[in-house]
Amino acid sequence: MSSPSEALQGVEAYIFDVFGTTVDWYGNITRSIAKSAEGTDEDWDAFAKEWRKGYFKHARSVADSGHGNTNMDIVHRQILDSMLESPRWKHLASVWDDAKRHELVLAWHRSDGWPDVKRGLYALKKTKIVAALSNGNMRFLVDVAKHADLPWDVVLSVDLFGTCKPNAKVYQGALHYLELPAEKCAMVAAHMWDLEAAAKHGMKTVYVPRPTDDGDLRDKVRSKADGGEVDVVVDSFERLAEIVSRTT
Repeated sequence: MSSPSEALQGVEAYIFDVFGTTVDWYGNITRSIAKSAEGTDEDWDAFAKEWRKGYFKHARSVADSGHGNTNMDIVHRQILDSMLESPRWKHLASVWDDAKRHELVLAWHRSDGWPDVKRGLYALKKTKIVAALSNGNMRFLVDVAKHADLPWDVVLSVDLFGTCKPNAKVYQGALHYLELPAEKCAMVAAHMWDLEAAAKHGMKTVYVPRPTDDGDLRDKVRSKADGGEVDVVVDSFERLAEIVSRTT
C-alpha cells in the first residue's frame, strides 16, 4: 500500500480546477445576489444553485458536442436572462436592469479562495508548477486570480482549446502547453468527473472535497490505497503541499 507522497512521486506540475476547488463560488455569488436585490426576500440559495447548474449543463453540452460558446461571462448572462424569464423567477426581472445584470455576471470574478488555498498554493509553487485549468474564459480567470491572490504559474483557459472540460482536448492541451508527460502531472479537483477525465489521459489525480460540490459523493471518494479511484485524497491545499514536500 503506497503512501500519498509515494503516489505523487515524480509529479512536476499540479493542475488545479478553479471554481469549487480553488474558490468558493457559492458564498460569493449568494452574497452578491442578495446585496444587489436588497430588500427582496428570496431563496438566494436556490437561485445561485440553479444559475450554477445551468452553466454546468451548458459546459457539458459544449464538451460533448464540440460546439457552443466557451465564454463564461456570456453564458452566465444568457442563463441569468433565461432564469428571469422563467415562471419561478420572472417576478425578479424588474429588480435587475441591464446594468445590474452585467454587474451580477462580473460578481463571479470576485470569488474568494477557500481558507487553505493561498498558503497551500504558495508553498507548492516553491518547488512545483502550479497551473489553473478551468472552463472559465481567460479574463475571468485573471480577475479571479487577482482578487483571490492565486499565484498561478500559468492559466490554461478553455479559450485555448475551443471546448470545455471534460472534453479530451482540454487535458491533452494542458499537457501540450506544459510540455510534460501525463505521469508528471496531477489534476487537483473537487469534482470526480474532472479527475476521471484527467486519469484517462494518464494524469495523477488528487481529490479535495469542498462543501459546495459533488454532493453526497464527496464523502465517499477514496484513494487507490484505500480501494478507491483517485491517487490521493486531501482535505486542503495545505495538506497537499505537506505531502508534496516529502516527494522528490
